[in-house]
Amino acid sequence: MSNSKIDQKDINNAAWAACDTFRGVVDPAQYKDYILVMLFMKYISDVWHDHYEAYSKQYGKDDTRIRRKLERERFILPFAEIKDHETGEITDRFLADYYSLYERRNAANIGELINVVLDAVEEANKVKLEGVFRNIDFNSEANLGKTKDRNRRLKMLLEDFNKPQLDMHPTRVSEDVIGNTYIYLIERFASDSGKKAGEFYTPHKVSELVAKLAGPKSGHRICDPACGSGGLLIEAAREVGDRNYALFGMEVNGSTWALARMNMFLHSADSARIEWCNTLTSPALVENDRLMKFDIVVANPPFSLDKWGADEAGNDRFNRFWRGVPPKSKGDWAVISHMVEAAIEKEGRVSVVVPHGVLFRGAAEGRIRRKMIEENLLDAVIGLPGNLFPTTSIPVAILVFDRSREKGGANEKRQDVIFIDASREFVPGKNQNALSDEHIQKIKEAYLARKNLDKYAYVASFKEIKENDFNLNIPRYVDTFEEEEEIDIDAVQQEIDQLEKELVQVRAKMAAMLKEVIR
Repeated sequence: MSNSKIDQKDINNAAWAACDTFRGVVDPAQYKDYILVMLFMKYISDVWHDHYEAYSKQYGKDDTRIRRKLERERFILPFAEIKDHETGEITDRFLADYYSLYERRNAANIGELINVVLDAVEEANKVKLEGVFRNIDFNSEANLGKTKDRNRRLKMLLEDFNKPQLDMHPTRVSEDVIGNTYIYLIERFASDSGKKAGEFYTPHKVSELVAKLAGPKSGHRICDPACGSGGLLIEAAREVGDRNYALFGMEVNGSTWALARMNMFLHSADSARIEWCNTLTSPALVENDRLMKFDIVVANPPFSLDKWGADEAGNDRFNRFWRGVPPKSKGDWAVISHMVEAAIEKEGRVSVVVPHGVLFRGAAEGRIRRKMIEENLLDAVIGLPGNLFPTTSIPVAILVFDRSREKGGANEKRQDVIFIDASREFVPGKNQNALSDEHIQKIKEAYLARKNLDKYAYVASFKEIKENDFNLNIPRYVDTFEEEEEIDIDAVQQEIDQLEKELVQVRAKMAAMLKEVIR
């Protein structure tokens, strides 16, 4: 094992290259799970062996003592047992890690062996990993092909992860590097496979901006009720600046929920509580039959979700939709209503990504929007560029709600809303635009300053918003109109006259030259 450090780019490229085993044969929405699970297994195997070797120097050959130490520290790698299907007798017993699988990569039942190892690891680490591998089957004919093709593919996958660039011992990579590689792969899968895989991913810079606008502090409880693979929660945790925080999330898709659990583990946030549930119809973050309350609630929920549960919302046992029930085909304000109700009264903050329709659509949505503004909850409306997401090219906005503006809260005297139009500032990309650190910093500074900035930010009073019938469409408040340069008609005419004179002279010269040629 080498002790030389691995660059982030090298490990990213090696992990992405491992995907070639599946490309063209298995849909990206499916093979992402196999790649990410194998990356996870390789990482925990390398960490475990690194720590085992360190403790061996301290405790000698006392395997039991070393294992207890490792178990208390982070996690267990148990022994996997292979049994004869007919007799039930144990035919093989080995450490449940990546390297044992690599040694057996030519086995006729390699898919089964990988499944056994995953089951053993999950069972031995129930508190942190229970259910994480339930949706993945390395012995699936439907997903990975018939036995011969499946075995060849799995052998290649194991070999792909045995490259030097993917040696992930802690002496060579930090937990941030492997966590960043995990996020990198998720981003690439989202871009590669379009909407289906992109639903669980928020671009890193967008997550960073949402987290900065939410402003989590040390000691805060942070929740993402539509957490996807957990990237936004990780960004919010980074924004705190220390380890004194608690993370909570809810995710409706089982495979994506598993990704979020693994992502938390890889970022040493394995105490995070991530629930597999439908937030709008059956939220699982509940205490004493009431919604759990959080200091910070952040989300990039699915835009304009259809069939979100409007039929049941009128009888919601948590009374989240008392301001009104959003339309069946657009669940945006349903998610916002949940987020506001889950924020601590008179203290909690909400930062959420929304499509622009949320700002101006009428009917039930308009009534809910008006009530939230009348309650003095809305703090900011920030317009972002288009084409930031792999799933849609539409421009989006971020809404910030602040419950400290409620009566009795620390900011109850703040009655205005800051509008920021950041839609024209971005880093253009071939397939997707992006925000830079400078763009994010400018938005954050403008938000905190709460001052008018020409063609960029405007602080609107409640009266102005009311006069606009509670329409939050950003151009109503931020004037970005660029005046056209005045044209001097007389000067232009003189230039035309001069050009025409020159043209006559050129034509005369050409005629003379043609005569010479004809002679």
